[in-house]
Amino acid sequence: MIHVWRLTATTMRIARRIVFHTCCATSIALILLAFPTLARQSQSANSTISKASVTGRITAVSGEGATNILPGVTVKLTGPSAGPAPQSTVTDAEGHYEFTQLAAGTYTIEASADGFKTWSGTITLGATQALVKDIVLQISSVNQQVEVQGEAAEIATQNVAITATVNTDQLESLPLPTQKFTEALSLIPGVVRTYTGKLTFKGQAESQGMLVVDSAENVDPVSGSFSIPIPVDIIQSMTVYSLPESSQYGGFTGGLTTIETMPPSGTWEYKLRDFIPAFRGKNDSLVGLANWTPRFLFGGPLIKNQMNFSEEVTYELRRQPVRGLSFPVNEIKTRSVSSLTNVQVILSPRHVMNFDVNTFPLELDFANINALIPQTASTSYGRSGVSAGFSDSYQFVSGAVLNTLVRYTLFDSNAHGQGPANMEISPEGWGGNYFNRWNRRANQVEALPAYQLSAKSWHGSHEVRFGADVLYRSYTGSSISRPIELLAQDGSVSERIDFQGAGLLSATDTEAAEFIQDRWTLNGHLTLNYGARLTTQSIGRTAAFAPRIGAAYSLNEGNTVIRGGAAEVYGHVPLLAADFTSNQERVLGFFDSTGALIGQPIVLVNSYLLSGAPPSTLGVPQNPGSSPRTFSWNVVLEHQFRKNLNLRASCLDSYTVDLFLLDQIVDMASGSRLLAMRNTGIADYRQADITAHYRFGDRADMSLSYTWSRARGDLNTLSDTLVPFQIPVIRPNVTGILSSDVPHRVVASGFFRLPWKMVISPVADVHSGLPYSNVDVLQNYAGVPDTERFPIYFSLDVRLYREFGFHIPRTERSKTHKVRLGAYSTDITNRQNPHDVFNNTTSPFFGQFAGFQRRYTGLVLDLVQ
Repeated sequence: MIHVWRLTATTMRIARRIVFHTCCATSIALILLAFPTLARQSQSANSTISKASVTGRITAVSGEGATNILPGVTVKLTGPSAGPAPQSTVTDAEGHYEFTQLAAGTYTIEASADGFKTWSGTITLGATQALVKDIVLQISSVNQQVEVQGEAAEIATQNVAITATVNTDQLESLPLPTQKFTEALSLIPGVVRTYTGKLTFKGQAESQGMLVVDSAENVDPVSGSFSIPIPVDIIQSMTVYSLPESSQYGGFTGGLTTIETMPPSGTWEYKLRDFIPAFRGKNDSLVGLANWTPRFLFGGPLIKNQMNFSEEVTYELRRQPVRGLSFPVNEIKTRSVSSLTNVQVILSPRHVMNFDVNTFPLELDFANINALIPQTASTSYGRSGVSAGFSDSYQFVSGAVLNTLVRYTLFDSNAHGQGPANMEISPEGWGGNYFNRWNRRANQVEALPAYQLSAKSWHGSHEVRFGADVLYRSYTGSSISRPIELLAQDGSVSERIDFQGAGLLSATDTEAAEFIQDRWTLNGHLTLNYGARLTTQSIGRTAAFAPRIGAAYSLNEGNTVIRGGAAEVYGHVPLLAADFTSNQERVLGFFDSTGALIGQPIVLVNSYLLSGAPPSTLGVPQNPGSSPRTFSWNVVLEHQFRKNLNLRASCLDSYTVDLFLLDQIVDMASGSRLLAMRNTGIADYRQADITAHYRFGDRADMSLSYTWSRARGDLNTLSDTLVPFQIPVIRPNVTGILSSDVPHRVVASGFFRLPWKMVISPVADVHSGLPYSNVDVLQNYAGVPDTERFPIYFSLDVRLYREFGFHIPRTERSKTHKVRLGAYSTDITNRQNPHDVFNNTTSPFFGQFAGFQRRYTGLVLDLVQ
């Protein structure tokens, strides 16, 4: 071990290159190996294409005798074409299910849903038969309680991961003002939206987390933000992980969010939502459109039983008013068009390919205005790009599955102020024009082959999965800034910040990771999930080994389940950290009350001060040589008091090190005058929560949660200083309370079926006020940072609607056409929670809150087939 630590720098570089290229070669070999295998298997599979199918609708009869459709029912098919592992699907919003490309023979169908008896039956299919099999589920009676609970416990112990999941029905019924999936995320315990609008997971910003859509990364390659939209209408499920128990996931230190999208349907369907514009009125007269956000989803079979297609198009025109500013210069203006095309090719019952293309242009004017930032001092943001993906899934006769995924993303983005004037920061807020403009052109390619072995028996059952994940990211761009003036209360200049240098930026990173995972079910009570991930980064760590382990144990006849786990995760190297020294340098000048310059201007040299790396010449580019690392553990206790009442209590501890941060260092004695990029940042997050979930058949579904949390760490991380927009004044770094710290929070949500077929979906959120800091005339902290707090936040949002059936003459499926009509209201109590505060100690309004949230009401009008 002593000799290893004494390797010379040259030897270390050679070793690093060898390890990196070896990992890349291994990963690429796995990818190339996958395609010949698929080609051989598809040839043999296509030689015996089967054309039988079974479809149907699942319903239930209520106590009043009414027949209700059942979406979200799990349907499993076991038989000749399904292999050792049964095929599985979930009924859609109309209760439909479908299995196609089946061989002739006898099959078993099983349908199950919470609160209903499991239905099972057999069918026999001819070679080309298209069978229709409708199923009616019976509500579970008290006599069935023990049996149902036993089944639920067995399923629960197989699920080791501790998650919070939002499904399609919840996304459709929740009162989401802009119908974006990020709004639903903020209702999950541990996910907090700060007063600046940023989402945080486990105390860290979304740019330090990860969004995975259909197994591929779906974030801005440069900033890491969730900037690539996913329409809510195609989301089948959205899951937030407290702990990433699967070693397939990596590249983040905050939270992990996964989205599974709905595959194209085998029958023609359409949905038209929010197609009626909302108008804006002032002084008893109309003054134009307020919002118009139509969404159109349609799709069906291009070639029956072989190729299915879906297309989702969203247009958004939105003028969002901000309280504290006067009309008409009080609006954030959004214009966007997004399109998501998905094609599924069914080559055989065991071989399926998917292709998708997502385009997402956006113009966002006056993106960051509030009561203290007028439109003239704000920044506007734009993006365009495309994300195209291909996936191939093949199931061997043995039951093993080979999945291959490739995704390419082109992401262009820019931000700019409203004019060429200098920016001014006074005790009352911002003035002039925002100081910085940037543009970036980013490319990302990800390839992920994974192989899951057929179930193996050895002291229980094993499901082993292994694979590789190769990720290439690069960008070029520029960041140009104009002077910033910090003004005293009398309007005189106290400090001026100038910028020098070209500001031309570029960075590239390649990561290669290998992972292996085993889900070991020892018996009906105990399941273990363990694995590891090894990552090599071209500008980060040479070898990052990240083990994971989780367990689930059921007791008390299956009524109680204990889960726990621990995981180490390594994040990506932020591309904004890779080329930091290429940014323009800041030049600080200080002035007395008469306007005279005090001393000489101070030039802050952009430099790397990296822990564990040899000293570098100031201002010279350097590979970061490290990446953030998180270790997390959690424990959960779940108990089923009744068949429709569950209680869950959990605790979580997450500690992150080696975060990249900016630190201003001005030491006149030593002569150090730096804006330093450090890799010594930390984030410490602890959480305890308790959640109760009650379901009364299909009539009501309610959740109530209380969360205690504590978030501490460094305040100058890149996500707080450069994302989404560069902050004007970068202070010396401080460790303390994070802006996402919410000690106490209660969230209640649900949906209720009312008489006259009405459905109401309320969401209540009450939590501790978010922290903020007081500052002085030079924007330095006045006192301990983030020890002040906004008032307690309370909001009640409600969505109320009813569905009406209607007939279109001369249509074959007229009875399936429906109109959903209703209304929604956010902050229905009009509590007016403040978003802004006069926090400058020299302001005459110091300590006063502003930018009060207001009630907003809109109509619901959807057309659904």
